[in-house]
Amino acid sequence: MTIDLARHFAAGGTFESALEGWRVRPQQLEFAEAVLAAIETPGVLIAEAGTGTGKTFAYLAPALIAGGRVIVSTGTKTLQDQLFHRDLPLVRDTLGVPAKLALLKGRANYVCLHHVEESAAEGTFASREEARDIHAIARFAGRTSSGDKAECLEVPELSGAWSRATSTRENCLGSKCRHYEDCFVMKARKAANDADLVVVNHHLFFADVVLRDEGVTDLLPSANTIIFDEAHHLPDLARIFFGQSVSTAQVVELARDARAAQILHARESPAIGEAALAADRAARDVRIALGTGSGRFGAAQFAANADLAKALDALDGRLDALGGLLAAHAERADELRNAHARAVQLREAISGWRTEAGEGAVRWVEAYAQSAVLNRTPLDVGPIFAQQLSGGKRAWIFTSATLSVAGDFRHYQTELGLAEAQTRHWESPYDFANQALLYVPEGLPEPNSAGYTEAVIDAAFPVIESARGRAFLLFTSLRAMETGHARLKEKLAAAGRDWPVFLQGSAGKNELLERFRDTPAAILVGSQSFWEGVDVKGDALSLVVIDKLPFNPPDDPVLAARIEQINRAGGNAFMEYQVPRAVIALKQGAGRLIRDETDRGVLMICDPRLVSKPYGKRIWRALPPFRRTRSLAEAVDFFAGAA
Repeated sequence: MTIDLARHFAAGGTFESALEGWRVRPQQLEFAEAVLAAIETPGVLIAEAGTGTGKTFAYLAPALIAGGRVIVSTGTKTLQDQLFHRDLPLVRDTLGVPAKLALLKGRANYVCLHHVEESAAEGTFASREEARDIHAIARFAGRTSSGDKAECLEVPELSGAWSRATSTRENCLGSKCRHYEDCFVMKARKAANDADLVVVNHHLFFADVVLRDEGVTDLLPSANTIIFDEAHHLPDLARIFFGQSVSTAQVVELARDARAAQILHARESPAIGEAALAADRAARDVRIALGTGSGRFGAAQFAANADLAKALDALDGRLDALGGLLAAHAERADELRNAHARAVQLREAISGWRTEAGEGAVRWVEAYAQSAVLNRTPLDVGPIFAQQLSGGKRAWIFTSATLSVAGDFRHYQTELGLAEAQTRHWESPYDFANQALLYVPEGLPEPNSAGYTEAVIDAAFPVIESARGRAFLLFTSLRAMETGHARLKEKLAAAGRDWPVFLQGSAGKNELLERFRDTPAAILVGSQSFWEGVDVKGDALSLVVIDKLPFNPPDDPVLAARIEQINRAGGNAFMEYQVPRAVIALKQGAGRLIRDETDRGVLMICDPRLVSKPYGKRIWRALPPFRRTRSLAEAVDFFAGAA
């Protein structure tokens, strides 16, 4: 049967007839036809479509019409929920396709009936708020059909109660749990197995491929089509999941669960609880040994850290002691048996990490405020990822607005081992030359010079005033963000402007966005969280200021090892690897500005290297075709007469 997509996407077609405000876009039809061709072949398609192309409908329609089992994987849970609750039902119903849909998230997103019950019974909480939230979650568990914590609005997403009300791969009792038949995770997996199209996210997809834990394993063999939206996230996620990591937080969670199991099932054996507390302290000592700052540490840094080696030795001993005590009581309860297995696994994982990484991988440590993660990361995940695509005859679609450097996909293809994939690129239908201006100011110092961030704010302030706020200020580091925020507040006060300024981290991301949209003359100061996945249409956002080109820090241990690997093989890591990564990240940041046909605005990139360095031209040519200027007067005049 020949499928005619034009009758749905073209003028007078299904979508235009049924959906108010539908705009016919030739790029969208071409995109949909390319997806259909990949499904019918089947083959591998890398598809980049500029903002406004309508890529969601362009891949959903052919996937639904072609039939078979479809898995759509997204980069964020926000898009995952949007697809399942809004876009998918709309496309399905408009096309009249009788497809069963399912939403599947990782187990940490579902209330665990066993752990809620155990936590409430144990009765020890870190705070009154945590106790209140646990009981609220218990009430929610009694009335919900999905168990999805996103639907439990009375408990904040960041509440510590969630770690006690959900399960992990390590502490799930599986079929031995007495709540197994009512388990929300198992219900979600069953619904996914019965569905024609399942919406997952990249973290879940990779966790399942590597760990065989999240329920996608059962779907893959029968899937005809796999679609990755926001596919620019995949290379970095692949490195994480195809590597190994072990966290001190896992030890802290084990200690908590072991104490709870001892209280409930071995009350006369307090030595278990004491050993658990000792393991908890030893895990926290590992984090303390790394010093007060957060960040990433390479092999040379932690190899010279005698305190870290000593703390890891102590942790090994504490886990060994805890494991021995748990083993002696393991037959008394599944919780004690599970805790014993986890103690053994954690000890083995830490011991394994302490051995040399070997060729093609790098060991490194990431320190957070309260925990540390020991990582072993492969430098080249292309061959590993390509192997996942080799099993079975199915279509693989990779799509995003940012996958290429001016239409050149070689960097992305190399990263994921997709050398033989078909690549397609469609420009945005927006009139960027008339809707937007790219302004690169003159006279700014080099980005690594002292006072650079203050100079960025000083240069941007006249444009911010002309735009009357309505601005995103995006920084490449948290430190620069905080410095920029302080300088901006000084400038606003000196100018007598009482415009509201929202700072990333002062509230949740979604709350900040809502407040920004609803507040006249607002300014949002952010870092990585607001470079992508943020959609503010209309007059609320008219200016995006980016402090510098988003090159990854050269002292990042994974990046440094990858650079060394490429250069050692005779390549040019800067041009082949670092510049393409910066381009893709910059395109994401620039993409916040124009989100609709009627949007207008200025993109201000303050980094003088965009103009002064030979590679700068390669970078700005990869951006949307904005009209360009270095004139402050032209940037200020852009907003003259605007409402």
